[in-house]
Amino acid sequence: MVEGLVIALVAVLCAGALYVASGARVIRQYERGVVLRLGRLRDDVRLPGFTMVVPGIDRLRKVNMQIVTMPVPAQDGITRDNVTVRVDAVIYFKVVDPTNAVIAVEDYRFAVSQMAQTSLRSIIGKSDLDDLLSNREKLNQGLEVMIDSPAVSWGVQIDRVEIKDVSLPETMKRSMARQAEADRERRARVINADAELQASKKLAQAAGEMSAQPAALQLRLLQTVVAVAAEKNSTLVLPFPVELLRFLERAQQQQQPAVEQAGTGRTGRQSSVNGATTQPSSSSGNGSPLPEAEAPLPGTRTSEEPAVPPAPTPPAAPSSAEQPFAHH
Repeated sequence: MVEGLVIALVAVLCAGALYVASGARVIRQYERGVVLRLGRLRDDVRLPGFTMVVPGIDRLRKVNMQIVTMPVPAQDGITRDNVTVRVDAVIYFKVVDPTNAVIAVEDYRFAVSQMAQTSLRSIIGKSDLDDLLSNREKLNQGLEVMIDSPAVSWGVQIDRVEIKDVSLPETMKRSMARQAEADRERRARVINADAELQASKKLAQAAGEMSAQPAALQLRLLQTVVAVAAEKNSTLVLPFPVELLRFLERAQQQQQPAVEQAGTGRTGRQSSVNGATTQPSSSSGNGSPLPEAEAPLPGTRTSEEPAVPPAPTPPAAPSSAEQPFAHH
């Protein structure tokens, strides 16, 4: 009889120990415990460490208080300027109120994920393509505000939202590449034109300095010859100064009036020779008196008559080979 009582007592103790052990719980440092007793929420939130619940009556829900990194699936949308894009993002959030995270929403992770997807679609429809590509900080802030508004009532705080990638159609990529190439070519031409302007100003200053010292131009010519000859070329190109050609042209223009004046002087001297008066013959060698002056020949003039220049000769008519072509 006593043995039966001892065995029963040991069995009861073992059952009690198992019952108590089944109510033992350990909460980690980054977790909080929410207890539901018979379906009703207990006011106290279990802190990290060892805690006890009533087995079969209490139900303990552990809530992670760490920052959760959740990728947002890529969403297809049409921007405000009618460009089809595919945008994905990443969201960082954490639970600040474990009670609301358990009671206010069924699954706060799924709720945050769905809200992030719908907000991302809305942001795509309200934005231009240029904003998606270059003004992401503003879009991230707007997306964070849109997700954080309903998440506050769930006991969840949105830490930050980042747009990760924007996928464009191939045709749009080619168009943007052509646009960027054209813009860079325009800037290259502007820079080249500016360089040409500066170089022309420097060359004008150099030309002014060299014009004051003609020897500088000759030295520069010799430097150019040395630079060309240093390349070990079989053909040596010697630059011919343009100023020398202009000097020769001015000299030729100055010689033309002198030649014309010399030709006019020779023509006047010939006229005076042809119209010279006849001089009387000298006396004979035997000392006879001089004969009387003979009458002037036709075509001669006396010293008293003024010299009449000959009539100008009309220019000869050009031959048929020298006549210019007639204009039809």
